Amino acid sequence: MLDHDSRLPEAAITAPSSVVALVDAASRVERELIGNWLAEGGIAQEFGLTAPVTQLDLDPGAVGTRLVGRHDDPLVVPVRVLWLPPERDGVRRTTFSDLLTLTNPRKPHPIMQRRLINKAPDRHLVLTGQPARLSELRANNPGSAGAPDAFARAIVRAGIVALERAERAVIGDRYKVPRLVVEEILDSPEFLRRLDAIAAETGTPAREVYRRAEKALRELVAAQSRLVSDLFTQAMRPVHASTWKVDADETGLDRLRTLNRTHPLVFLPSHRSYVDAFVLGDILARNDFPPNHVVGGANLKFWPIGPIARRTGTVFIRRSFGDDEVYKAVVEEYFAYLLAKRFNLEWYFEGGRTRTGKLRPPRYGLLNYLAAALRSARIDDVMLVPVSITYERLNEIGAIADEQTGGSKQAEGLTWLASYVRNQQHSAGHVYVRFGQPLSARDRLAALGDPLAAGPSETDGEAAETTDAEHLAVQRLAFEVAVGINDVTPITVNALTTLVLLGVHERALTRGELRTAIGPVLGYIENRDLPRGELDTLRDDHGLAVVLEQLAVAKVVTVYRGGLEPIYSINPGAHLEAAFYRNSAVHWFVNRAILELAILTAVEAPEGDQLRVGWEAAYRLRDLLKFEFFFPERAEFTSQLTAEMLLVDPDWHRRTAAGTVGADILARLAESGFIMAHRVLRSFFDAQLVVAERLAARDPALPVDRKEFGDECLLVGKQMLLQQRLHSPESVSSELFGSAIKLADNHGLLTPSSDPADLAARRSRFAAELRAIGGRISRAATLDPSNRMEAL
Repeated sequence: MLDHDSRLPEAAITAPSSVVALVDAASRVERELIGNWLAEGGIAQEFGLTAPVTQLDLDPGAVGTRLVGRHDDPLVVPVRVLWLPPERDGVRRTTFSDLLTLTNPRKPHPIMQRRLINKAPDRHLVLTGQPARLSELRANNPGSAGAPDAFARAIVRAGIVALERAERAVIGDRYKVPRLVVEEILDSPEFLRRLDAIAAETGTPAREVYRRAEKALRELVAAQSRLVSDLFTQAMRPVHASTWKVDADETGLDRLRTLNRTHPLVFLPSHRSYVDAFVLGDILARNDFPPNHVVGGANLKFWPIGPIARRTGTVFIRRSFGDDEVYKAVVEEYFAYLLAKRFNLEWYFEGGRTRTGKLRPPRYGLLNYLAAALRSARIDDVMLVPVSITYERLNEIGAIADEQTGGSKQAEGLTWLASYVRNQQHSAGHVYVRFGQPLSARDRLAALGDPLAAGPSETDGEAAETTDAEHLAVQRLAFEVAVGINDVTPITVNALTTLVLLGVHERALTRGELRTAIGPVLGYIENRDLPRGELDTLRDDHGLAVVLEQLAVAKVVTVYRGGLEPIYSINPGAHLEAAFYRNSAVHWFVNRAILELAILTAVEAPEGDQLRVGWEAAYRLRDLLKFEFFFPERAEFTSQLTAEMLLVDPDWHRRTAAGTVGADILARLAESGFIMAHRVLRSFFDAQLVVAERLAARDPALPVDRKEFGDECLLVGKQMLLQQRLHSPESVSSELFGSAIKLADNHGLLTPSSDPADLAARRSRFAAELRAIGGRISRAATLDPSNRMEAL
């Protein structure tokens, strides 16, 4: 009942005069088993004690009546019977076949218990939890003086927790589940004082505040079940196991397992699919990690998934708290409780699945609650784990692409679930799960001095009431998580294939031409030692043919076989799907693309100004793309871009001593065998151009309704595409327009100004700047050997 390493606390080494066995028994059979064990000297054998033993039910009433008021100092030992599933292949785990007995193997009914005692004696054992002296229990509950009922409940909770720990030593950490969470939180003096303060501040009767808090807790707290966890894992495993070959980072798992012994972990995965949580959860369960408490959206709360998910650890949190101070207090307390008890958490900090394939901007609300738990000193530290989950092919991206062009999102429900599961029943290659470098939340949040100074408040999932320092610290922390995810995200065969095919405007390529275009990129990837999937497949004609045929089956690539040999191109209706695959790895090539455009800008300037103009252009491009990608501080960005330049021209430093970029720099870019600007950045700048031109055409005196304006951009974007003013359908995306609108707002181009003429002029300059960038991207495309027929 205390967290000691040895079975017997130091205080108990001075032999106690008596022992109280707190018996946790749910049936007569269990009472008999425990009674016989005690009568046969079980306590003496377990702890080497000869003191007399008294049995007492592990129940607040019995404990309060017969233990709390005692004046001696007995040793208190919790005892229960542990029932085990049958062993199969060395593993004891409940399966659906066990349910044929109409009983839970971990909690068999009394008739089955009798049978198991006689026919399968290895299926049960009498278990004791860590003991403690009654005086130690009082010392651990200083608020118990004068509150015997609360002390009795605290003893019962301590006994149950001690027995749960003892059980996990037998059945494994994957079965670590919290017990009596609501009761323990509602007995917390600190939490009750906070509720009293809310009652006083709002003028609400304290009893009503308590009632609302208990209701919110019971709505929020995940009621985990070992049986449901076992069965749900088995039921959902085929959804991904029959579709993807899981490739997990074993080294990362070993590192995290060691870290988890001393710290709670918060897994923060990229979010590309509904099955992300199942894939990650299955990997962790197979590696004996305790189950994560997964923070989920209310859209997946429908029957039967919602009730089942709650019993496997899903925490359904409201999307918006409004001014509900009670709910805010409950969420903060629950988060602090879980972290203090070292339960692992998991949430998708992008706020939803990516619609483009790359990471979305992070949402900060839940990170603010984590910061609050640290600030309150409820926990010492928590380790944040960036997790990259990357699929070679994903069956749901057709629906995602449809949403991006104005289609409506299908509501989640039983019909949707049946359709989703049905669509997963064919092979889709690998899913790569990689774990980034764990981040100490305390170290990062303390790096800016003392940012943990004010409590968080959520509206629409985002924190509102934070100090500037804390807000900045949480933003920096989220940025580091995003970078950590990107740093371990592998480049897949489909990402690289679509990267090449999307960069060839209105042309189909033979496999030989594709290999010629892919070869230099593979060399670049190897030179930089970037994480990658099965990319060697693309060097072989047969392997490349298999990849292309699989993309053709997925209707991303179209194949023409009527000529001399098959030729391949992006399916006319699948540019957004192809871009989704490409964008999973696009961040690895952004700096190269910026470098190319900066060089093209520099060569337009007089020789003495070329370096300055080139760097200014690079910094400006970084600023224009800051809502799409995660860029480091300027000094680090400068260093990264210089490293990219040295890959193009190893003599860069010597050649630029005179302040010029060199007359042959464009030839050197072309000689590298690939150009990235048009493959990587064109769709983002085309989307920005649509937004900029629509703003330039608007009356600067009128306010801008963002949703209405976004819809207008979709419609006009489709028109510009038909007029060939945009290069590709992937530019016409509500997600890209949303980011472009944020950029325009950041540059002060959305809100009506007191000087309409100045605003109109700035909007026009913005549109002109983006047209100029588009022109340079088109020029970069002409340098790409893949776009020059004679080069092939």
